[in-house]
Amino acid sequence: MATAPSAKLTPLLKDELDIVIPTIRNLDFLEMWRPFFEQYHLIIVQDGDPSKKIRVPDGFDYQLYNRNDVNRILGPKASCISFKDSACRCFGYLVSKKKYIFTIDDDCFVAKDPSGKEINALEQHIKNLLTPSTTHFFNTLYDPYREGADFVRGYPFSLREGAPTAVSHGLWLNIPDYDAPTQLVKPLERNTRYVDAVMTVPKGTLFPMCGMNLAFDRELIGPAMYFGLMGDGQPIGRYDDMWAGWCMKVICDHLGLGVKTGLPYIWHSKASNPFVNLKKEYKGIFWQEKAIPFFQSVSLPKECSSVEKCHLALAGEVKSKLGEVDPYFIKLADAMVTWIEAWNMVNSPGEKPAMTSLPNATSKK
Repeated sequence: MATAPSAKLTPLLKDELDIVIPTIRNLDFLEMWRPFFEQYHLIIVQDGDPSKKIRVPDGFDYQLYNRNDVNRILGPKASCISFKDSACRCFGYLVSKKKYIFTIDDDCFVAKDPSGKEINALEQHIKNLLTPSTTHFFNTLYDPYREGADFVRGYPFSLREGAPTAVSHGLWLNIPDYDAPTQLVKPLERNTRYVDAVMTVPKGTLFPMCGMNLAFDRELIGPAMYFGLMGDGQPIGRYDDMWAGWCMKVICDHLGLGVKTGLPYIWHSKASNPFVNLKKEYKGIFWQEKAIPFFQSVSLPKECSSVEKCHLALAGEVKSKLGEVDPYFIKLADAMVTWIEAWNMVNSPGEKPAMTSLPNATSKK
């Protein structure tokens, strides 16, 4: 006797999360992610030539935006969205109407844990975001909110409530996220180490944020997730996620929000060309030695009580302090302001119905 097929289980936060993917190519990689992504809504940001047709496998619910859509929706404010660089992904953050965002690159595939089980990266990110962070005191068993862990002896009871988690930063097996000089001296190195741990990045500590396997609470920290001016017409590339991470972390520390790093892992399949990367990173390698001390020392005014206010105040500091390093930072600071203006324009209550329909963007269910 035949049995009826079992209904698909509703995944966590199905109607509260968008998956944002920047791309220049057909998205065949989604086939491997189908069991985990198929029930979620995708926002695909097509970079490069807007006349190029991007193929998305059947069965996915998505909206696809190209540069023409960016220009149409944002008008003059489209200048803050990078072109010919994966930094364009932040446009997807801008137009999303969901509480949570997961963003992934199109050369990232499903990884397996040491037992051989496929890792549901999205599910782990959600677990990270839905449990607090330990920003003020380090727990030596790492994330005490994970199953099988707890606060160790000596952890202050007054701090065990933790802080709301704004960002979940995942890692990668196979191709490590190295800069160009490290790629050149270690061309064959692969990351095979699976560390079963999630930890909070302590308050006052910066970290190199990678955008290829990342989730965040858009309502808590969305306006801070600006990936800067990179790519076409700019003197720098491959620092988009780094810049966003430094800005985001300073703002999270100021507002009492947490950032987690560690699980989940994805399988990073493709090593980018180190010589091309070096050309993109060259100035950034020097500039980061000025930028990081700036972020380590910058202080936001107490009256900055929202992410938008914090980001605008940070833009002012970038212009006055890093503008001395290179005129690019003056341009970047202006773009940070434009980004907040665009965020407020697209996300103001009066604009939501019009922006939700987005008649010229490609949509499919």
